[in-house]
Amino acid sequence: MQDEMTGREILDPEAVVGPEVEQGRELSVDPGPLPAELEQVKGERDQLLDRLARLQAEFDNARKREAKERADSRDYAVSNTVEPFLSVMDNFQLALKADGTKEQLRAGVELILKQMEDALKGLNVVPVETVGAQFDPRIHEALGSIETKEFPDHQVLEEIRRGYKIRDKLLRPALVRIAVNPGQVTD
Repeated sequence: MQDEMTGREILDPEAVVGPEVEQGRELSVDPGPLPAELEQVKGERDQLLDRLARLQAEFDNARKREAKERADSRDYAVSNTVEPFLSVMDNFQLALKADGTKEQLRAGVELILKQMEDALKGLNVVPVETVGAQFDPRIHEALGSIETKEFPDHQVLEEIRRGYKIRDKLLRPALVRIAVNPGQVTD
């Protein structure tokens, strides 16, 4: 039989016998995913893509928030550190404007130095013990030696530059000169 419009042959469905028909029973051919299942899978995909986009946005926001908090924390630490020194700077400026004797200027600078030391103590920064102490290479740096018989070997005799510690951590070593006593035997 032929279709008059197209000229193609039309097959009679009852005349076709093929692998789909077996012992008088039709086998079902899977036409692929059903439209409802396809829509469900597309919906799940869209939900997952939406969830992924939200998680990426949350991660970016958390990263930005952490960077801002770190910067704020750094600024807070700097401001707490700088604040005690502002009054020291004010006093230096007053000392420069003052018309006084050499002794008055010296006394003013000594007061400012005391104020600076107090500010450092407030930050747990303390000077390294030097003159009279035994030389310790962990906290002292020897720049020279002085030969003497009056002091024990390796005793610190002179501080050239003060060293500082913050709690137990060394910020910078003290530069010192130490005694060398040839009369003492060292190990």
